[in-house]
Amino acid sequence: MCPPDLDNKSRFFWRIGNTPSYTEFPQMHADPVIPYNFPEWKTVMNSWGTLMLETVITVAEMCARGFGLPVDTFTSLMKYGPHLLAPTGSNLARFGKLGTVLAGFHSDLNFLTIHGRARFPGLSVWTREGKRIAVKVAQGCLLLQAGKQFEWLTGGQILAGFHEVIVTEETIQAIDEASKIGRSLWRVSSTMFTHIASDNILQPLEPFATSETMKKYPSIKAGAQVLAELAAINMCTTLDTDGEPEISAM
Repeated sequence: MCPPDLDNKSRFFWRIGNTPSYTEFPQMHADPVIPYNFPEWKTVMNSWGTLMLETVITVAEMCARGFGLPVDTFTSLMKYGPHLLAPTGSNLARFGKLGTVLAGFHSDLNFLTIHGRARFPGLSVWTREGKRIAVKVAQGCLLLQAGKQFEWLTGGQILAGFHEVIVTEETIQAIDEASKIGRSLWRVSSTMFTHIASDNILQPLEPFATSETMKKYPSIKAGAQVLAELAAINMCTTLDTDGEPEISAM
């Protein structure tokens, strides 16, 4: 559907990791908000988010080795990135009708996205050949998806993965089973978006830099790339006093 309906989900962003002493993109590193009546919030979010970030760092090092690059090629660019732990929920008691879109077809704007197994099925991904596949994450496992920044750095060698979350027949079956035993009908995913540091340059790295890839993925600061992506999806609509876009809704 174009334009698509709004996603039927709720999401809370919590920043993970150290912040830079200076950045041209302070809005990317705003102080976190702690919800009322959750005294354990900060401890739980930081502990889980740190584990997720450490996992991404390990995978990023593995990717660098796989490409024959120095092991810290990607992780050095991630240092001080505006990493976001983003627990995401959809109330299937309200949005549990077959075909309901919980997260519309898209790719992620960041470097690597990681999340655990959601409480209900519904996630699908697309292969390079355009084949749609339902994702099944095994118990105790984590799923990683490449984002636009990873695509940028590799000149398209790795593509940002398209995906969506909708209510499927499998979701309906899981809703019925959960209803019978009185389990919560909220579909929750512990998604985390890891980023290249806002002030670092995005451009194809060696050996991915060619005249063709440099034209397709021109040099840009990661923070500017993020703001441009947010503006494109109407999540960044106003300018601050310095003429920089402000994030107006998340």
